[in-house]
Amino acid sequence: MFVAGVDAHTRYVVLVIVDSAAGKVLGPVRIRTHERERLLAALAPYRPLDVVVETSSSWPWLHDVVTGAGGRFVLAHARRLRAIAEANYKSDEVDAELLARMRLAGLIPEVHPSSREQRDWATLLRHRTTLVAERTRLVNRIHAQLHRHGCHLERGRLLTRAGRQQLRATAWPRLTVEERALVRSHWRVIRELQPLVRALDRRIAHVAATIPEARLLTTVPGIGPHRALLLCAEALPLSRYRTPGHLAAYAGLVPRTGQSGQRGVRHGPIPAGANRWLRGALVRAVVSHVQCAPTSWLSAYYTAQKSRVGWPVARIATARKLARVVHAMLRTKTPWSNEPPLGESSTHRMLQARPDSPSL
Repeated sequence: MFVAGVDAHTRYVVLVIVDSAAGKVLGPVRIRTHERERLLAALAPYRPLDVVVETSSSWPWLHDVVTGAGGRFVLAHARRLRAIAEANYKSDEVDAELLARMRLAGLIPEVHPSSREQRDWATLLRHRTTLVAERTRLVNRIHAQLHRHGCHLERGRLLTRAGRQQLRATAWPRLTVEERALVRSHWRVIRELQPLVRALDRRIAHVAATIPEARLLTTVPGIGPHRALLLCAEALPLSRYRTPGHLAAYAGLVPRTGQSGQRGVRHGPIPAGANRWLRGALVRAVVSHVQCAPTSWLSAYYTAQKSRVGWPVARIATARKLARVVHAMLRTKTPWSNEPPLGESSTHRMLQARPDSPSL
């Protein structure tokens, strides 16, 4: 068996190939990123071959090249490769060889490489997120100018015609010449961003309508095309998770657990280093779900937890339940039902009987 360690950069990659029996057989070789035929020629003589690459912005094109040539692509979790991150002597050649030898020793923490289709979905969603964040930043700067003169306008009204008319009538006379110029320029950019965001919303709805899993998830109250496509982009394929709890853990909704010696198991807060896109979608979906379906069993669970531990913890706990529901829906290919899925019904009955119970 051969293992190729690849230290990838934006302009070049460094390649080292190691044989499980004979040791290093090739490298280090530096190959420019545009020399893909040379990279394929270097990998061709060695079969079977695993190619190990750390997570970075360069791994998608390497994934397409390696899998297209019949190799097995292994994506390594960069944060967990402490042997490389904390090495006293670092170089591209050393890192590439260490990746290959760690793979042979079974020490590589693997990450699931998403498909090209999923990467396109994520690009579409992140494009919209970037434009909305820029629009929000400009709106906040306009609000800052108003606050300097004791003027207040409700959040979101600046994006409406009535809100702009109110600003001109009440706050405009108080602003200085330069502040008015700032507001005008920001409004001009916001007007340019608005149709772009609406076009992306239409594109997201169209793409989500073509994906069976996304159509299934939109049956959940509070999950529209945007969140359904985001869940599909970040969580599919479902075979990655052995249990619903594994999906919740991947989203960073399960408390951290530590155990050492005889001190027993200790549970801490939810981890910071998790899939923030997936966790954010599930947590925000809880808020929308409670508004859209206040009488559902999931809303009843949130209400019971909120009275017991407060709304911040209740949101996380309910999002964890929602992750399990999403797993069950995708696994069984059934739409949303107001009946709790198998395994959650006993908890639901217990909360109805004893809403202040310290369980969970």
